[in-house]
Amino acid sequence: MSDTPSLSFFATAPRGVEPLLAAELTRFGAQTTKERKGGIAFTGTLESAYRACLWSRLANRILLPLATFPLTDADSLYAGAASIDWPELFALDKRFAIEVAGRSAAVTHTHYAGLKVKDAIADAFRKRYDERPSVDTESPDISIHVHLDRAQATISLDLSGESLHRRGYRSGAGEAPLKENLAAAILIRSGWAEIAAAGGGLVDPMCGSGTLVLEAAMIAADIAPGLKRVKYGFEAWSGHDAELWRKIRAEASGRKSAGLARLPPLAGSDTDAGVLRKAAQNAANAGLADRITFTQLDALDARPVGDLPGLLVTNPPYGERMGMESEIIKLYSLFGATLKQHFGGWKAAVFTSRPDLSPRLGLRASAMHTLFNGAIECKLLQFQMAAREPSLIESALSQGPTGGEDFANRLRKNWKHLGKWARRSGVTNYRLYDADLPDYALAVDLYETPDLHVHVQEYAAPDSIDPAKAEKRLREALAQLQAILAVPAGRIHYKLRKSQRGSAQYGKQDESRDFKTVVEHGCKLWVNFEDYLDTGLFLDHRPMRLRIQKESAGKRFLNLFCYTGSASVHAAVGGAESTTSVDLSNTYLDWADRNLLLNGFDTRSAWGAHRLVRADCLAWLREQAADRKSPRYDLIFCDPPTFSNSKKMEGVLDTQEDHGQMIRDAIALLAPGGKLYFSTNRRRFKLDESLTAEFAVTDISHQTLDEDFKRPPPAHRCWSIERR
Repeated sequence: MSDTPSLSFFATAPRGVEPLLAAELTRFGAQTTKERKGGIAFTGTLESAYRACLWSRLANRILLPLATFPLTDADSLYAGAASIDWPELFALDKRFAIEVAGRSAAVTHTHYAGLKVKDAIADAFRKRYDERPSVDTESPDISIHVHLDRAQATISLDLSGESLHRRGYRSGAGEAPLKENLAAAILIRSGWAEIAAAGGGLVDPMCGSGTLVLEAAMIAADIAPGLKRVKYGFEAWSGHDAELWRKIRAEASGRKSAGLARLPPLAGSDTDAGVLRKAAQNAANAGLADRITFTQLDALDARPVGDLPGLLVTNPPYGERMGMESEIIKLYSLFGATLKQHFGGWKAAVFTSRPDLSPRLGLRASAMHTLFNGAIECKLLQFQMAAREPSLIESALSQGPTGGEDFANRLRKNWKHLGKWARRSGVTNYRLYDADLPDYALAVDLYETPDLHVHVQEYAAPDSIDPAKAEKRLREALAQLQAILAVPAGRIHYKLRKSQRGSAQYGKQDESRDFKTVVEHGCKLWVNFEDYLDTGLFLDHRPMRLRIQKESAGKRFLNLFCYTGSASVHAAVGGAESTTSVDLSNTYLDWADRNLLLNGFDTRSAWGAHRLVRADCLAWLREQAADRKSPRYDLIFCDPPTFSNSKKMEGVLDTQEDHGQMIRDAIALLAPGGKLYFSTNRRRFKLDESLTAEFAVTDISHQTLDEDFKRPPPAHRCWSIERR
């Protein structure tokens, strides 16, 4: 700390924050602290005051008291102000403003009190210079603070100038937003700094304009809250040490750069799209736009972020904002269930002006503190959520690998070989292992998002296999996977693949709604590792998609049974004149729409270059083939499911039985010189021999399999079919 003399200061803060502020000021070098109502009196050097102005997350103002005197009437206020040598404090060309706070029976009007102090300042300058400085209430160079405390008054120089809670990033806010320093107090009380240091993430499921999330980011990244401010009250003060201030700011800039590198995951969500736009703008203003995820989402759909237990913190809306008392009661009741079901092991902090509703959460608070939001007394309720039962993956990984050496050896061998192939080929998502060993019947796929995720599918063991042995081998395999690939448990995703028919294979497994972006041959695609049996991207079709991309320039492309539209994306990226994607599922058409939009192709464009069609593909094909006016296509990709008996269909689809007519109807939609690619993964599938007599049919199965799907002999089959 600087060797400048010890001075007396006063830091103001919201009520209830005083103990936290005292501890904070001590870290800045305060030598003594004394708690007062609404703030902390402290002693320290000028450096400690500067650090408080720059670094305090909790204070409103840092005041340098100039005089304290008895207050009997307005004349005594003038006399007390006149005892201060104002020309020694600031220059004549500096503009000043006066703020009056507090109460006194001797001077009941704060405006009048401000006028008396202004007169004393003006008279002091006139006496010395025959001139007086200007008053500027909007943007003063010097701020004078007058505090009336019954029979006593204190006049101080406001070193902060504008209130310190204004960080400089907020350009928009929702209704009744939390002040930034109150948000910081909530986070500090909730132990966020310690959670962040341990790598835990943060979620605010009712984030409004994002104040809690932004303050959490600044705490975790060690960003000085005053670093973006362009003006402080002490800068026009005659006692200002500009060199000392420059060094303190430079140090803060260096700490910010280092802190951003270790920022944990942070997420805010809200149902209000308008207020989320404000949150995103505030994050951009703070330089944190790419560090925080904001999502339009119901609070009851909130889910954890990151791989470690973190903090869920939120300030639920008041009854007025919800519109009805019954709505806020329902929110509290259901929100408690969300915390218990999905946030096991996490800490939760709920800041509320409605403590009467806390029993509705159905949780026992581990701590409760009173903090004031302006004049409103609020409670900060803290809950330590019980650790949920470990998942299969977490349980398998908890002890580390204790068996499965054969599996580990094969995994290492595959990773060495396929890793080299993938790097040479520009492939970032591939199958690493596919039931290579009979005892470990798993398919292991790697996805770069850019974080590495591992998607594990276990092929259900036949009844002849002892379930206990199958379970033991699965746990061995999962533990070896984690140890060899060095992937956190949260990025290993396990599914059990049973023999399924119809739409069951596409049924939901979960409701995470957690989508990641992967890149395949220049195309960006959304994948989901939790909600469905498959991820939304069939890796064995990778060469087929690349072939479509290379052949699509200037062509009209039709994607039948389009699933999530990845082949349509490849066609569009390859320069297709148009794409048409047909599927019966709204879920997958929406996914296809998002995939196209992710790559800059708008399905809602006026010219309709990229269409999505919800239809039963068999019925749609029949209708289109029978209609001579229907569009014709230069390139068609048809990859039907093995079997489907969806209630939305007119009948039942069996690829083995139905493929002949399906292919004939598709060929009818080909333009002259056009080509159909027909693909299936049905084992023991046999192509109708009569098709080879009608059309030019070429088996291209081997050409459409990459290195990662050539062992064991795959079910994947593919044909190129053209008119003769």
